[in-house]
Amino acid sequence: MSKSPNIPGRMISLGSYSAFVPTPLPPAVEWTPRLIRVLSDADRLIGRLAGEGGRLPNPHVLMRPFVRREAVLSSKIEGTQATLGELLAAEAGAAVNRSPEDLREVGNYVVALEHGIVRLKELPLCVRLVRELHEKLMEGARGHHATPGRFRTTQNWIGKPGSTLATATFIPPPPGEVEPCLTAWEKFLHGSELPPLVTIALAHYQFEAIHPFLDGNGRVGRLLITLFLIERKILPTPLLYLSAFFEASRRDYYDGLRAVSGRGAWQDWLEYFLQGIARMSEDALSRATRINDLLVQWRIDLAGQSTNTPLRVLDLLAANPFVTTTGAANQLNLAFTTAQRAIERLERNCVLRPVSDSKRGRVYCARALLDILEEPAQLTPLNAE
Repeated sequence: MSKSPNIPGRMISLGSYSAFVPTPLPPAVEWTPRLIRVLSDADRLIGRLAGEGGRLPNPHVLMRPFVRREAVLSSKIEGTQATLGELLAAEAGAAVNRSPEDLREVGNYVVALEHGIVRLKELPLCVRLVRELHEKLMEGARGHHATPGRFRTTQNWIGKPGSTLATATFIPPPPGEVEPCLTAWEKFLHGSELPPLVTIALAHYQFEAIHPFLDGNGRVGRLLITLFLIERKILPTPLLYLSAFFEASRRDYYDGLRAVSGRGAWQDWLEYFLQGIARMSEDALSRATRINDLLVQWRIDLAGQSTNTPLRVLDLLAANPFVTTTGAANQLNLAFTTAQRAIERLERNCVLRPVSDSKRGRVYCARALLDILEEPAQLTPLNAE
């Protein structure tokens, strides 16, 4: 594959403002010793997550709360305030004190990601799938400018709230350049001969620089990272997400993107992105392992019961730490009283505790599981000097 110049893009004058049109990928990557070490760490740690995480007894069950954690953190970057506990509680049937719009936006992210995972069995990552993801993501979204699944036909810009084209910090390509830029982006994704983690690092920057939609670009761009890792079979189960890393280092994230556009700082961007892969691989494996160890200990504590119904309810908690008696009865095809006895048994064993006062429709939570899912990521920087 021929390499493009390292000039990140060109400016197009459009009267009172100028828009940035990114150069087709790839740039010429300078394989410095530091970059090689950071890539090696990222490859090693994501490989460990794929191996050890895939050997856990329930990686596909654990996928469900991990997907929702990603949805919450990715949406938080865009200003949505719903918490993971609120989303999981609402899905279990609890009433939560959060706006329906916030819950819908986070829920849409889950729908979009799950749609993408299914669609990867039928087609590769491509512009068509990007539009489908956006349509799922923005369905019923607040405001009237989302245009789900449609590329923008007007100029957009990035800046502080209230900014205009005159005061924007970044102006992406004009509408007529969006589809040609995405065609080149797709060609790069399919034909890149670079290491996969470097490929997706470059592709993520490029997608954000193109900014093809009026809204939802950041969330779609982060969805594409996870889907790429699955498509390339780097991960068997989507346990790794970068939104926690981007959220915890938000200024570095946006500064890194702007530095590529402004001065072609590709090396800095690649090192930052790959450090995110490494750190979040460690984080995901730690969470998954601790959740599994907790579930194993609870099963040991419940061994020897006259019925296995509490163990069946325990399996539900791996997917969602919140549960109601009606929900457990419906999911496990049990009588209400049977499900209630199982939940009471788990409550006596300090697995569950009620989080609502009402007798009818009482909601219970496995707080120890939720604490593992909600704790902040440990993002100590790599020692790659």
